[in-house]
Amino acid sequence: MNFSGNPSRGSAISQLTQDLMASRAYIVEDNDLIRHNLVETLTELAGVQTVGYSTTEADACYWLQQHPAGWDLLIVDLFLEQGTGIGVLRKCLHRSAVQKVVVLSNYATDDMRNRCLACGADAVFDKSTELDLFLDYCGAQH
Repeated sequence: MNFSGNPSRGSAISQLTQDLMASRAYIVEDNDLIRHNLVETLTELAGVQTVGYSTTEADACYWLQQHPAGWDLLIVDLFLEQGTGIGVLRKCLHRSAVQKVVVLSNYATDDMRNRCLACGADAVFDKSTELDLFLDYCGAQH
């Protein structure tokens, strides 16, 4: 078996290594376009692999309960199709120390940032003004 591959595309071993080292993200976002763009951007710019998504608080909480070790990075919007991101934050208070929870919202006021941090978020970013900071944070997690 030849693992050298095409140098311009990377070898099979380097691709496997990248896949094994990638942070696994679960996304809680109800806007299809934002979620799709987020998945692509996280993969390309931050080396993060998306393992799934939910559009509602109930679905996100169920997935987290069924996969307690299936993620490294949880990305949560505050306003969802049903329920809120705050409810999702509360569901993962007892996670592993290496698992990070990030809120990405258009409603990242000082009061809301403080509330999210108090509910267990590790970081809060504004979708419209802090995407570079968000991507830097996500990229630093692996």
